[in-house]
Amino acid sequence: MEWTIAVDKDWSTLENTFSWVKDMGKVQQDPLHHAEGNVAIHTQMVLQQLQELPEYQKLNRQKQELIWASALLHDVEKRSTTIIGSDGRISSPNHAKKGAKTTREILFRDVETPFVIREQIVSLVRYHGLPLWLMEKVDPMKSTLEASLAVDMSQLKLLAEADAKGRYCRDLDTLLYALDMFELYSKEVGCWNGPRPFLTENARFTYFNGNGNYVDYVPFDMFKSTVIVLSGLPGMGKDYHIQKMNADIPVISLDDIRRKYRIDPTDKRRNGWVIQEAKEQAKKYLRCGQDFIWNATNITSQMRQQLIDLFVGYKAYVKLLYIEKPYQVWRTQNRDREYPLPDAVLDKMLGSLDVPQLTEAHEVQYVIQ
Repeated sequence: MEWTIAVDKDWSTLENTFSWVKDMGKVQQDPLHHAEGNVAIHTQMVLQQLQELPEYQKLNRQKQELIWASALLHDVEKRSTTIIGSDGRISSPNHAKKGAKTTREILFRDVETPFVIREQIVSLVRYHGLPLWLMEKVDPMKSTLEASLAVDMSQLKLLAEADAKGRYCRDLDTLLYALDMFELYSKEVGCWNGPRPFLTENARFTYFNGNGNYVDYVPFDMFKSTVIVLSGLPGMGKDYHIQKMNADIPVISLDDIRRKYRIDPTDKRRNGWVIQEAKEQAKKYLRCGQDFIWNATNITSQMRQQLIDLFVGYKAYVKLLYIEKPYQVWRTQNRDREYPLPDAVLDKMLGSLDVPQLTEAHEVQYVIQ
């Protein structure tokens, strides 16, 4: 059975079904770039333009649905990011980045969506402006190669074309030219038909996490140890997965440290000490080349980067292991835990979730039920 975000795609039905669709009618846009009006009008025009594109019509129904859902959601967080400047100009900074998080929440909690399809839609929302503004990036090549690890570049261009045509503006020709340049550039750097291959996992990691690295540079692998970093919301079954791994290596668990010293997980002041204590344990293992598992939620890329920078500084090979189960299973497992967290805390953490990307570590594995 094919996945769909909504069987009935009539706009009024969508407004009655999803509060975030209804919100679009309340969000104004800058007349210079969106003379058509509010986000609801723009989104409907984008959906219409998308369905008229020959490249869209050639896709199978599941891919069409995936891109259609991305178009529906691409400006979902203009509602929370739109500001009016002192000069009267309207802008929505970072709406794509925030919209990607909201898209993940919606497709995890409200519309049951397979992980792979969900994350493709999330990434299309996240990068939907890249084809139009690529050459304004500090490092266009790195931005392009990063996006290609998460999205099909031809689908991204398709969404951006519908986005450009689904508006009234004076610079449409300029936008369409930028899309052609995006395709040519993606082909030039070798990621139009799929991610550009790197010779080693370490080469990929070094390119995306270094400063000014040559894309074809292949560092010599001199790893002293392997660190497995778990990532996942509380109650997803990280402890159970560690038991199944049956790995005869130490485990550093933030939850175990909290319980040992009777520290509440919501106590931000004392949790800083918990993390430092865990890092000191990690350093002891890193110095002597001991493999170990770091067991914590690690739900944001910022959290993970701080840890990975530490581990890599000691010449460790880092494997990120992301664990996820369906929404209802997750909530049930949390309630059945010995130390359950309140629903409000889980909701807040879900809103902060960044699913690990291939740019973050030497190896990234997804364990999805």
